Amino acid sequence: MKILQTVEKIPGGLMVVPLVLGMLTNSFFPSLLNIGQFTTALFKTGGFTILSLFIFCAGSQIKINEARLPLTKGLSLTLLKLILGSALGLLCAYLYGPMGIFGLSPLAMVAAMSNTNAGVYAALSDAYGDESDRGAVSVVSLNEGPFFTLIAFGISGISVIPLTDFLGILIPLILGFIVGNLDADMRAFLRPGQKLTIPFFAFPIGAGMHIETLIKAGLSGVILGILTMVITGLLGYLIMNKIFARRGPPILSGAFIGTTAGNAVATPAAMALIDPTWAPYAQMATAQVAASVIITALCMPLIVSWLNKRHQNQRPT
Repeated sequence: MKILQTVEKIPGGLMVVPLVLGMLTNSFFPSLLNIGQFTTALFKTGGFTILSLFIFCAGSQIKINEARLPLTKGLSLTLLKLILGSALGLLCAYLYGPMGIFGLSPLAMVAAMSNTNAGVYAALSDAYGDESDRGAVSVVSLNEGPFFTLIAFGISGISVIPLTDFLGILIPLILGFIVGNLDADMRAFLRPGQKLTIPFFAFPIGAGMHIETLIKAGLSGVILGILTMVITGLLGYLIMNKIFARRGPPILSGAFIGTTAGNAVATPAAMALIDPTWAPYAQMATAQVAASVIITALCMPLIVSWLNKRHQNQRPT
C-alpha cells in the first residue's frame, strides 16, 4: 500500500513509473520479457489488449445523456493534433526541403507531432480529467500510426485505413457504453477498471522502447520532444479552454495530446517506402521520433500536473 501511495504522488505516476520500468527492463534485461507465453503476453505484447479494456471501462462510465460531449471533445482534440502537429513540419519542408533545419527532418516533425500516445492520454484523463475526457480516448486513439502523417504529406490512395480498423477502436467504447447504461451496478463494478488497468498497459508500452534510442537521436530528438509538448500540448490546452471552458472551470484535456504515439516510430520507414525521396532521412527520423515518444511520455505528465496545481492555486478560497 505504501508503494502505491508513493507512486500516486508522482505526477502521472501510475503511467510513468511502469513505463520507465518497462523501458529499463527492455534495455538491460530483454530476455526476461520472453520467458513463456503468459509473461510475454502480460509484460511485452499485451499493451493494446489491456488498453482496450480501459476503453471499455471508460465507455461504461459515460451516461447516455452525456455522450455528446466526449464525442465533441474527441473530434476537437484529434483535429487539433493533426493541424498543430502538421503545420510546422510542412512549413519546414516548404522552406528547407527534406533535410529540414537544426538536424530535424520534416518527416520526423510531422510523424512525431501529429500522433497522440493514447496510453498516456488515457492515464492523464483518469488522473486529471472528467468522464467526457476519458470517453474521448477512443476517438483520440484514431490518430495513432501513419494515417494522418500520410494525409498531411498529400499522399492519396495508399494511406486508406479500412473501416474495420476504425470500428475496432470504437467497439470497446460502444459496448462499455451500452453495458453501463443498461445496468447501473455494472457501471459501478467497472469503474475501478479505469485506474487498475493503467500500469498494465504502461509497462508493455515502455517495454517497446530502448534507452539507447535517446542517445542515438541526440539533441535533435530532445528538441522534437519539446516542440511536440509545447506546440500540440500547451497550445492545444489553450485552444481547448477557449472552446470548452467559457462557462466553466479550466480544463486540461488539450494538454493530454502533447505526446507522440509509439506507433509513430514506424511512420518514417513507411513514408520512405511510399516516396523514395525520403529514404535517406528515414533512419535518423525514426530515432528522433522514438526519442520524442520517450521524452513526451515522461515529461508531459509533469507539465499537466503543474497546470493542475496552477489552477488549484488560482481558485478563490
